[in-house]
Amino acid sequence: MKWRLVPVFLTLLLAAVAATEMPWNHTWTQWGANSQHSGFIKVNGQPAQQKLAEFRYDPFVKLETEDFFGIGLPSHYQVPLIEGDSVYMEFKTGTWVACHPPTAWRKGAHCGPNAWDSEIWNEKRLVWKKDKLVKTWTFTTDWKPEPNGFPSGLSAFEPVFHPVLTKDFLYVPGFAGTIWKVNKENGKAVSHINPFGTTLDPHTFVAGPLTADDQGNIYFNVIKLADATDPWYTNDVQGAWLAKIAPDDTATTATFADLIPGAPKATDNCPNQFFDEKTLPWPPSKDSKPPEFPCGSQRPGVNIAPAVAPDGTIYTISRSHYYSQANYLVAVNPNLTPKWQASLSQLLQDGCGVLVPIATHKKQPNACREGANVGVDPTTNQLGSGWIVDAASSSPSIAPDGSILFAAVTDYDNRGGHTFKFSSDGKFLGAYPAGWDLTPAVYPHDGTYSIVLKDNHYGNGLYCGFPNDIYCKPLSLGPYFITQTSADLKPEWQYKDPTIDKHHPLGYEWCVNAAAIDKHGNVFVNSEDGNLYQIGQGGKLLSKIFLKLAIGAAYTPSSIGADGKIYTQNDGLLFVVGKK
Repeated sequence: MKWRLVPVFLTLLLAAVAATEMPWNHTWTQWGANSQHSGFIKVNGQPAQQKLAEFRYDPFVKLETEDFFGIGLPSHYQVPLIEGDSVYMEFKTGTWVACHPPTAWRKGAHCGPNAWDSEIWNEKRLVWKKDKLVKTWTFTTDWKPEPNGFPSGLSAFEPVFHPVLTKDFLYVPGFAGTIWKVNKENGKAVSHINPFGTTLDPHTFVAGPLTADDQGNIYFNVIKLADATDPWYTNDVQGAWLAKIAPDDTATTATFADLIPGAPKATDNCPNQFFDEKTLPWPPSKDSKPPEFPCGSQRPGVNIAPAVAPDGTIYTISRSHYYSQANYLVAVNPNLTPKWQASLSQLLQDGCGVLVPIATHKKQPNACREGANVGVDPTTNQLGSGWIVDAASSSPSIAPDGSILFAAVTDYDNRGGHTFKFSSDGKFLGAYPAGWDLTPAVYPHDGTYSIVLKDNHYGNGLYCGFPNDIYCKPLSLGPYFITQTSADLKPEWQYKDPTIDKHHPLGYEWCVNAAAIDKHGNVFVNSEDGNLYQIGQGGKLLSKIFLKLAIGAAYTPSSIGADGKIYTQNDGLLFVVGKK
């Protein structure tokens, strides 16, 4: 077909329209930027040179920290969602019921984390007007987090509240497993969607961030608990679902029981871990078997965001309710029928004799018992498994080749866990020995891709946390790395936290749980030392800026706007950073 001449004014008009439209791959719409949770965006990230804006979104940080033994901030927070000049972010109001003494919640008092439902969650739209970021509207939701429970429950780690953007609306978690559909321009509710009919059950919760696919379908996990007093260890979960909301508000659900037909039954016994300090070092003997307890029903982890592949396959993570040993990566068809399930149990062979030395003499600290089987997890005497703990915010991410990455806890080293990799048909492809409270980021380049992980070396003993300096002797805190691996999980480069002082001779902990990567592979991550770092390929420091020192900082995600501004968090504060 031949080109026709277009009037000059029409050409200019079309150019103006094109200039105002923002490519959808230049927006940060959800956890990990997109439905694959890759943390990658095709824009040039600005250097970390100047604070451009600062907002406090959590006014309760001081009280939250005091009620957590004064050592840290056990909260999870939303990633700033960015579309054009608009930023959408959670802001808390309400009250925090302080404990007196600060740890009274551990004895069942209705205060601190046992009363965090007294907080109120709001979503605010902030808009850049010239060089200032200003608030335009507030939407107050009725969402509440799962109860902490007693005596330990969620261990005071507050669950994440997390909306999602589509091209047309903002979707916000609501009360009792419901979702609010919100007009992005004025913050008014368009509809209130209940996947469970008209029932509003106060024991039902939206669990984890919402995810949107390219067609505007919303996916999220839901759990129904027995009660608010002890819903975690005595009473089984009452229901668990993967939910889908279509753009026309049609809701469908699938139970986790149907999605994982081969999982142990709720009353079946699952292997746990050795727990008697008198039997140290572990395993207690070469042939010891771990104690078994009822598994409980399958349910999602509290803070997990489903991921959606380009072919429409949905991935989420399931665990047994009582003990997190029977865990699965779950693949689901777009119509919410089961596709496949891959167990995270007994896949690793890097325990005794690999990551944990086998003792050569009695009373050797941080070592497996003499004569232990090579490769086993000393806490179970079985091959190593990925544990799903509700204090983490790890979610699956999807690589360009369709493989799935997920970071799960393992208890036999001092790096928090392992990052597992599975093929798109559920085959286990390997693991990298780091991955606690982390959604792996993926950088596509040169026909392949790399994986970016935080690689903290924590100070706990290699496999036991008893105050036992003979067998569970604490290790040095650090070093702390940002590690990039190849697609087959082989290290390509590492960047070590450079801040050294007398209290942190090996550096400070990286406190990011979802890194941001720009089109050139520059990695933006925040550290407990108070700095935001821009790390270039090869592990080269390109820029950094000090924001606020926050020891025991919450693990938080970062995001990048279409203009390259960096949005990061520290100590309940939102910071926007960019070039001078």
